[in-house]
Amino acid sequence: MYIERTIKSSIVKSLKPQKVLVLVGARRVGKTVLMQKIAEEFDKKILILNGEDLAVADLLQRRSVQNYNNIIGNNDILFIDEAHRLENIGLILKLMVDEIRGLGILISGSSALNVMSQIAEPLTGRMQTFHLFPFAESEYEETETIIQKKDNLMHRLIYGSYPELIHLTNDEEKTQYLQEIVNSYLLKDILMYESIKNSSKIYSLLRLIAFQVGNEVSFQELGNQLSMSKNTVERYLDLLAKALIIYKVSGFSRNLRKEVTKNSKWYFYDNGIRNTVIANLNPFPVRNDIGILWENYIISERIKFQKYSSMLVNNFFWRTYDRQEIDWIEDRSGKLYAYEMKWKTHKSKIPMGWEKAYPDSEFRIINQDNYLGWIIDS
Repeated sequence: MYIERTIKSSIVKSLKPQKVLVLVGARRVGKTVLMQKIAEEFDKKILILNGEDLAVADLLQRRSVQNYNNIIGNNDILFIDEAHRLENIGLILKLMVDEIRGLGILISGSSALNVMSQIAEPLTGRMQTFHLFPFAESEYEETETIIQKKDNLMHRLIYGSYPELIHLTNDEEKTQYLQEIVNSYLLKDILMYESIKNSSKIYSLLRLIAFQVGNEVSFQELGNQLSMSKNTVERYLDLLAKALIIYKVSGFSRNLRKEVTKNSKWYFYDNGIRNTVIANLNPFPVRNDIGILWENYIISERIKFQKYSSMLVNNFFWRTYDRQEIDWIEDRSGKLYAYEMKWKTHKSKIPMGWEKAYPDSEFRIINQDNYLGWIIDS
């Protein structure tokens, strides 16, 4: 079964001469399959190269216009999968896009960690970036009925939304697959490109973050628990964010004295990865962390929606020293929107401190009854 990816049409529309499109995403989220589907349906001649192929690497290392003209031939479009594997890829692409008239380029990289560091400066003003995540709720719309959606939702809260899971027939296979991702792929880019030798420390840090989803995190406290400096903790978390494993949310404040902004919150881009990191893929009825699963899932879905719809927004949480709090704040189009994530459909009042400080903002509860309108519809 193939599920259509939301950003495919945007990529196709943006594939134009003298432009480099960069598709970034964590490992195993479907970048290669998406590029193959675009190539199958595109009406122009496409040359597809694999950055992991040593022959391709050797072919591209001679940086001359004539060499690249010979390679491109009469093709209109160049695709390079796993482009971050190629040395000097930024300079290679710059020469191609500057000197070969009519050429459009699409490349992929397994995270923003490595590919963007190589191409950002050489391709300033010439590139456009697209993020690909595990499947979004909007992408499931064509494959499941409203009757199936409730059961599938509870399943995704546990196992997440990595594309390969739809081809696996039982929970044991899904558990083994997620363990393989965590053990073999999850930290590979960080360890390889940042020369971090002590992988156990960064994994232990990720595990602590997994247990604290939805709570404020102190770099100092994490460092004390792991016998690491505060600066090292901050650096490792930044790397995990650039590898598109976790997402940072800062505290919101308009400089009111009672508002807390020092610490941050962290969410996983995928529930299945979070649950595998803490070694808990127990079924939904016996979980004691349903509220955490719901908050992480719905916020990760909102992030996908924001990215795929090119929403211009800043995301925060809000808390005061007297413990009034709101899960999610969006600052967009000159207005504030406040949201609370609740698995159960009971009512919740807006905190008095927020209502008094920001009377023109909007406040909503996001629960099982209305969540689809928040992560699919505009």
